Amino acid sequence: MKFTVGYQKNDALKDEIMRNKAAVSEIYFPWGNFSSGRGVVPTSAEQREMESDLDDYVAAGFNTNLLLNGNCYGRHAQARSFYQSVGDCISELSERFGLSSVTTTSPIIAKFIKANFPGIEIRASVNMEIGTPEGVEYISEFFDAFYLKREYNWHFEKLKTMREFCLSEGKKLYLLANSGCLNFCSARTFHDNLVAHQHEIAEMDNAFDFNGVCHEFIRTRDNRKRILSHCNFIRPEDIHLFEGLCDGVKLATRTNRNPSAVVRAYCAAHYVGNLLDLTEPSHSQSLYPSVLENAKIPAEYAEYRLHCSKQCRTCGYCDEIQRKATLNLEHIGTYGKTDK
Repeated sequence: MKFTVGYQKNDALKDEIMRNKAAVSEIYFPWGNFSSGRGVVPTSAEQREMESDLDDYVAAGFNTNLLLNGNCYGRHAQARSFYQSVGDCISELSERFGLSSVTTTSPIIAKFIKANFPGIEIRASVNMEIGTPEGVEYISEFFDAFYLKREYNWHFEKLKTMREFCLSEGKKLYLLANSGCLNFCSARTFHDNLVAHQHEIAEMDNAFDFNGVCHEFIRTRDNRKRILSHCNFIRPEDIHLFEGLCDGVKLATRTNRNPSAVVRAYCAAHYVGNLLDLTEPSHSQSLYPSVLENAKIPAEYAEYRLHCSKQCRTCGYCDEIQRKATLNLEHIGTYGKTDK
């Protein structure tokens, strides 16, 4: 499996990527003041550091993917000046880094790139939540590849249908492996819009903070017991099941606290530790002092879940797997070793 990894200024991450050139094919990154799916706008110093790192990645043979996947571009969304900036940006990145692809949420940005930069692969962001052939058909003229709606990672029939349809249309299909987002989150669009306007919002005298409904939901004791069934992340050990069903897998590492561990785990297809530390967002704090020990999840879990009936509210299989894999650190002297 080939992985695309999100840029973060982190020396350990860079070293891990360089060590795994056989598995990691691409680095994805934001640029300048363009809104992206994480709302992170770098300072001038951070921008220069990223440029230097990208020079090193390109010299080592990695492809590059630009993120223009903000959920909203406000009054600029259709402005001539905005598209002049997009074009200038892509021209610069193509010349300097050999930009190979762009991931966007905007059909208009996709249309603009298709008309002006025919050599650039255009990917529909996972934030567009495309999970059906119809969703591909509607915008097929402007996109070359599609990220599958994350909730369908574990729905074999929907995944297979999407893969077969994309192949028939000459399109690529990608998956996001380690999202910590709740399945079918009713506040996702609202949250993505907030992220897109994060820096404007920070300038205001705000009455409320909003960090996503997922954290509040999982803090409730009964809900914490159902993280596996409520989320869609794929364990490193289970990535092999998706070979042939997609063209590559995205690893979310732009804000993860230990991104090198994420890359190491997925490239090795093996991880011992708290599974929630690999996701973005992470729910480790909500589960603390308990951890979801990945090594205690049985190998047959993934095969069962991929082909199950999807009756999650009445089944209980994933809940039982999680219960058996949950360790309480208050009852353990050294993590992984029970006191005697």
